[in-house]
Amino acid sequence: MPHSAGMLRMFREYHNSSIISEHYNYTGKLSQDKYKEGIIRPEAVAFLLVCLLIVAENAVVLLAIWKNKKFHIPMYYLLGNLTLSDLLAGFTYMVNLMTSGANTLKMTPVLYFLREGCVFVMLAASVISLLAIAIERHVTMVRMKPYQGHKQGRMFALIGASWVLSVFIGVLPVLGWNCIGQLEKCSTVLPLYAKSYILFCITAFSAILLSIVVLYVRIFRIVKSNTQRLASAPKRKGLYRKSQKYLALLKTVTIVLGVFIACWSPLFILFLLDFCCPVNKCKVLLKAEYFLGIAVFNSLLNPIIYTLTSKDMRKAIIRLLCRHCLMGTDGQVKKLGIPFLDCSTSKPPTDVASHRLEGVETTVSSGNFTPSTVKAIYPRILKT
Repeated sequence: MPHSAGMLRMFREYHNSSIISEHYNYTGKLSQDKYKEGIIRPEAVAFLLVCLLIVAENAVVLLAIWKNKKFHIPMYYLLGNLTLSDLLAGFTYMVNLMTSGANTLKMTPVLYFLREGCVFVMLAASVISLLAIAIERHVTMVRMKPYQGHKQGRMFALIGASWVLSVFIGVLPVLGWNCIGQLEKCSTVLPLYAKSYILFCITAFSAILLSIVVLYVRIFRIVKSNTQRLASAPKRKGLYRKSQKYLALLKTVTIVLGVFIACWSPLFILFLLDFCCPVNKCKVLLKAEYFLGIAVFNSLLNPIIYTLTSKDMRKAIIRLLCRHCLMGTDGQVKKLGIPFLDCSTSKPPTDVASHRLEGVETTVSSGNFTPSTVKAIYPRILKT
């Protein structure tokens, strides 16, 4: 009976819109003009436009990965998963902006937890995706045990499990880990969230990011050592080029990791300050939307990073967006005089051998290879 009574009380609280006003008033947030009716903030409009751009950019990247069979390998599946989380982050923040301000005070706690919980879900999905990418790179380049083609089902199961875990982290407050009825334990940034929950999330995410950094440092040291060793062997130039290709892709995902940390660190620091600071003592906590805007900006930068650092991705995106306007009658992209945009859609005969070499490197990096394929293209390397 006590358990049933507690569940009934929680149900009533979750559908009582006055609770949000009570918590926001306690933390001092109601003193801000943005919670008054009829106030449209210019920065909110700007953020909405950025969110639209985030959704469009990441949708293009996802479409390019889906249409290009060259990207149907574990590494790009994981990058696609990160891109999906970026796309959903842009959409989530857009909804957050449209339901914020005076609209927040009209919401019930359950809707509030749903709105803010989606932000934590997207953050968790991004962090876990970065961890999965780091593990894939470690397996492929350090242990030399890439994913086999028949094991890709396990990778998709891993991606699915990461989303289940992310959703679970996001719904913990609605399951009871909140501060309703305990105002002194409430966060100032998120007045219905318990400070202990926010500290848990920041600690867990920071620990994962730190482990990823340590893992990448180890990978870089081993790959760099292998690259130098292969460069000194004249009969292993093919393996050296393959190692260089691995290193280039590793640099891309490392840049993605660095930008993620740079964009999300201010919000992490703000949450730590929120945990330590007594209520109404730190006015900077009332400006949390700007810190969240910087964090979401990360989702805008990732597609740009992919395009700038990956020639294959750049070609795929250009072909997807400008195939009819840039293709000439000879099947090649027209020369525009801009090295960044000048890329061919077909290879001259002299580049066939190089193309075959790159193809097997991509295949080997994904694990989708057979001994006969390797022998056909690397006969001399195998003999050495």
